[in-house]
Amino acid sequence: MLRILLLLLTLLAGQALAAPDSFLQRPIELDTHSGTLYGSLLVPKRDKAVPVALLIAGSGPTDRDGNNPIGGRNDSLKKLARLLANQGIASVRYDKRGVAASQAAGADERTLSIERYTADVAAWGQKLKQDPRFSRLILIGHSEGALLASLAADAAGADAIVSLAGSARPIDQLLYAQLRIRLPPPLLAQSERLLASLRNGQTVADVPPQLEVLFRPSVQPYLISLFRQDPADAFARLRIPALIIQGSHDIQVSVSDAERLKAVKPDARLIIIDGMNHMLRIVPMDMAQQLASYREPRLPLAQQLGKSIVSFIETESTSSNAGNGR
Repeated sequence: MLRILLLLLTLLAGQALAAPDSFLQRPIELDTHSGTLYGSLLVPKRDKAVPVALLIAGSGPTDRDGNNPIGGRNDSLKKLARLLANQGIASVRYDKRGVAASQAAGADERTLSIERYTADVAAWGQKLKQDPRFSRLILIGHSEGALLASLAADAAGADAIVSLAGSARPIDQLLYAQLRIRLPPPLLAQSERLLASLRNGQTVADVPPQLEVLFRPSVQPYLISLFRQDPADAFARLRIPALIIQGSHDIQVSVSDAERLKAVKPDARLIIIDGMNHMLRIVPMDMAQQLASYREPRLPLAQQLGKSIVSFIETESTSSNAGNGR
């Protein structure tokens, strides 16, 4: 009898593990005048319209899942999309032009600019706003994606925005701060000269081999366009509800950046997650463990991260429905 009971419990456990997801996952495309962008759509199985989040990846060749061939696989945005879907919030995450499945839309790196990436975010937003399955559009930008979200919010028709590990400083200043603690003095001095030239709109043909990955000539036009932007100014111009989330153990963006964003937009909500790093995980302030987390997809997202985003979206959706008499 005991053996039969154990077998029954095992079968029931297996069925629970194999339970179907509470959402549907589908491919989604955005046709632009200069190529097609490819993404993933997660839609909760609901009978009514649901909020939809557009997830915007960070800098470099970061794909829709938050992975980067240089930094490694961590699946941060993929995990966030699934978390949202299980809480009744749809999402679209996409490969930026020139990256992964959207590589053909930006095959020539010299043609990329912050303005083009911003236009892509706006076009995705407009597409989602026209879809009757969705009630409200929330832009969720991670790192450099937070700047893109701020720049595109109006044109996208966004109802709210979430900044995850977003800088308040111009990106050349942020980049120099990161390099200052990682490069030996000779390379740091060369980096400073390169940054100064690009800040002034001047490309540099002669780049030291050790700095090619950051300052190769083909990426310099993009950097020039990026360095013209002031993230704090862009965030201050927003006229929609905003949530700022920053981890205390982020080795790329500081808590002071988040506090600066809050200062320029006092009605924004600010949440500092103790122990969370740039990959949205709880990781000690140990450089070896920090770097390992950039290529460890099995690490769970910080628990407070999901709770904070879901609460913000649900609260804003409820307030909007009340205001519209729904």
